[in-house]
Amino acid sequence: QVQLVESGGGSVQAGGSLRLSCAASGYTVSTNCMAWFREAPGKKREGVAAICSDGGTAYTDSVKGRFTISQDNAKNTLYLQMNSLKPEDTAMYYCAARSILLGPVLGLSSFLYDNWGQGTQVAVSS
Repeated sequence: QVQLVESGGGSVQAGGSLRLSCAASGYTVSTNCMAWFREAPGKKREGVAAICSDGGTAYTDSVKGRFTISQDNAKNTLYLQMNSLKPEDTAMYYCAARSILLGPVLGLSSFLYDNWGQGTQVAVSS
């Protein structure tokens, strides 16, 4: 059974940084594609960043140059380094993994991912 557990959220001031972690069990992070999504109150879930086993990455335009997605295969953990945070980055952040039964597809659409964590809250104040 796949389990994804996010951590690292918190409250920061604008301009600050946070690093989110997603520890995986029952799933090897290097075998397919994984992603970070976020959902702000009253808004639809949005794909933020994705990474696949070939090292390819994708970012939504609003975070390019500020966020970096990475993975540590030895720790079987996915990360999202978030710098220069803005109030509009405030949201619940979710880790997602694509089933190993499916071929790798790099993308930021939620339908590409089958397994989801419970989320970690990020709040950025101005």
